[in-house]
Amino acid sequence: MIDPLSSWLVLKLAREFYGKAPEALDAAEREHVASIVLKQAEIERRILASIEAASVMLSQTAIDHALAEIRARYESEDEYRADLARAGLSPTSLRSAIERDLIVEAVLERVAARAPAVSDTDVEIFYLENRIKFVKPETRKLRHILVTINETLRGSTRGQAAAKIAAIRTRLVKEPARFADQALKHSECPTALNGGALGTLPRGKLYSELDAVAFALPEGGLSEVVESPLGLHLLFCERIDPPRVVSLAEAREKVRAHLEEKRRHAAQKAWIIALPSG
Repeated sequence: MIDPLSSWLVLKLAREFYGKAPEALDAAEREHVASIVLKQAEIERRILASIEAASVMLSQTAIDHALAEIRARYESEDEYRADLARAGLSPTSLRSAIERDLIVEAVLERVAARAPAVSDTDVEIFYLENRIKFVKPETRKLRHILVTINETLRGSTRGQAAAKIAAIRTRLVKEPARFADQALKHSECPTALNGGALGTLPRGKLYSELDAVAFALPEGGLSEVVESPLGLHLLFCERIDPPRVVSLAEAREKVRAHLEEKRRHAAQKAWIIALPSG
């Protein structure tokens, strides 16, 4: 029989990794979850046996709040209790498992707090040694108009769609500033409500057919008609933002947060490795 702690870990990890109840996992997913449960349960056992864990004082309010968050995922009390029962848990054993979780989290937070502080020099060294990570690629602010093709739908055959988008393009060649208005009136994409706005994008975010055309346009340029799996498009490039290096001033706080998180994890890992295994 699976103990309540393992039952809770199975339920939690199945949700976290696969967004499924344990019984909905396939064989490979069950095996993956089971292997992690074994390792996690052993790590938690060692953490809970530590001196640090003995000094943790949890409030019942904290446990109640964690339980309420879990309960809120279910539409009804019956569904909640049925899911617990399927996982081999009761409200009482779940509460016990949640209490253990919160103690483990509190201990790991204390251990992480011992990590060395990140200095300005640490931030600057990381930035200088990783300059390539701070290069922002070229982006383009784009709009599009989509006309779909459906040979079974009146008015949307390939010939009709081609004629419609060609007429739109003829109007836009004369008045490119009307692109957003024409998108609102004629585009068959949800972006029509925003004047066909696709946003500011780097390469690789659009269908390959569109991507190649979009990144060949000049600023203010209107494309020829281009076809993608969605249908026929017109693209308009509103702005080109060339590649640039993010400055240290812009990157400083993100770098600091990154280094702090790395040090916290390193401190936790080293402490866990040093725990008695017996």
